[in-house]
Amino acid sequence: MAASSAHATSLHGSCDMLQVKLSALPNTLIDQATYIKAGGLTVGGRDIAAHCLVTGRMNRRTGVDGETYAIGFEMRLPQEWNGRFYYQANGGLDGNVLTATGGLGGGPVTNALDQGFAVLSSDAGHTGAQNPSFGIDPQARLDYGYQAAATLTSMAKSALKIAYGVRPAHSYFGGCSNGGRHTFVAMNRLANEYDGFLAGAPGYRLPLAAIASIYGAQQYAKVATDPGDLSTAFTAAERALVSQKVLDRCDKLDGLEDDIIGDFPRCQRTFSIKRDVPTCTDTRDGSCLSLAQKQAIEPIFKGPVTSNGKPVYAPFPYDSGLGTTGVASWEFESPLTRDSAAVGIVFGVPPENPATFDGTAFTLNASIDNLLRRVNRTDSVYTQSAMSFMTPPAPTDLSELKERGAKVMVYHGVSDAIFSVEDTAAWYEELQKANHGKADRFVRFFPVPGMGHCSGGPATDQFDMLTPLVNWVEKGKAPDRVIAQARGAGNPGGENSDLPADWSPTRTRPLCPYPQVATYIGKGNPESASSFFCTSRSR
Repeated sequence: MAASSAHATSLHGSCDMLQVKLSALPNTLIDQATYIKAGGLTVGGRDIAAHCLVTGRMNRRTGVDGETYAIGFEMRLPQEWNGRFYYQANGGLDGNVLTATGGLGGGPVTNALDQGFAVLSSDAGHTGAQNPSFGIDPQARLDYGYQAAATLTSMAKSALKIAYGVRPAHSYFGGCSNGGRHTFVAMNRLANEYDGFLAGAPGYRLPLAAIASIYGAQQYAKVATDPGDLSTAFTAAERALVSQKVLDRCDKLDGLEDDIIGDFPRCQRTFSIKRDVPTCTDTRDGSCLSLAQKQAIEPIFKGPVTSNGKPVYAPFPYDSGLGTTGVASWEFESPLTRDSAAVGIVFGVPPENPATFDGTAFTLNASIDNLLRRVNRTDSVYTQSAMSFMTPPAPTDLSELKERGAKVMVYHGVSDAIFSVEDTAAWYEELQKANHGKADRFVRFFPVPGMGHCSGGPATDQFDMLTPLVNWVEKGKAPDRVIAQARGAGNPGGENSDLPADWSPTRTRPLCPYPQVATYIGKGNPESASSFFCTSRSR
């Protein structure tokens, strides 16, 4: 159920009139304002109410590379507005203005627009999804990192005043993956502009996570049987084997054998790939790993290090979702394409030449030490390093946010193969220390067992995090659990093909605030969240 209205009001005038009025906004070109009738947009099988779609661009300019840049955006303004604004931060390298619906995390059927929010989406200052060539332009780097969000926030709130006669009563900022990173950055840089922050899979140290991905590819290359296919280093059958061995050791730690590892920190102390996975004595056939494989794979989970053993990024946990196709994409394809291009062209100083860039060669031949230096480097053209423009200035100092009463909810899949849940857990533990053990008064972190990157995996990955965030911000009701459901056959939000065949298609589980764990009460339907409670476990 959506939270109650903040201060409901109706759109003033027609969309055509609104286009004229919004054209007076500084440094803003309104391309169109179009009326979308009720049902003209459908999300997750639900008809979205009538609204006005506004598209435009801000700060149009010519970059140092001779290309034209602007911060493209769309806003969807409900005919009947609940008084709330949601900034939808998008993923990847941005570059596309995605439909401004305001996803709530984990693939729920509802969304912010459906609940009556005004929602903004943007391309973060460049065009072409996953096209890294914008990294040649220093201002485009800064817009992507953090400046587009600040520019659009000011414009959007002015636009809402024009459209409805009032500014938003409450403002929310959220996204998953790079959108989670945007959210973490906004928690520092835009703390006074937003009342609630919803961060999913927050790769808040994205340049380091990309280097970790490259490090992993280099490890896999040592044992790939086909040099042109990294997946031959750790086949689907072998990954399924390791997933099962992890379940064998860890599934019961939360009180119930149900294909869900609720207590993932304890699992890392319990499972050993050396001990618990058979070592091949002859041919690899999917029932074992060779000694060379174990020696290559174990360092990936321990986390990348420099040549002198200094950690670069967080470790990755062993979990039940290792065998999924989504993990394979992040482990074997992304390092050679997305991550190599991001590090080489968008984050590195100086950037590589996009016209001649070879992602595979870059990844497999790179020095991790050198990559680390490049993402921290500046020069006369690129005056901010990637570790400055891509990351929150002070991730564990949220005093400004806290003092004004803003709230934060974070969720992260334990089987996420590109941004480690261990990195988020370490951040939260440091935040607790900085707040004398009382960070949960304004921040709650919800690990999602089995879930991959933002969704998928053998997990209950359908949930609404925004409604409890709104209730926390506006009613003072802190979320002590969030109910999540499996996306089985017939689910209106789309079926999750990673679900085990013996699960109920509508299995539910409570997502518990870290470090609590969902624990079976010992009786009742094991497919129902009502048979579990959240209990504290030692780290």
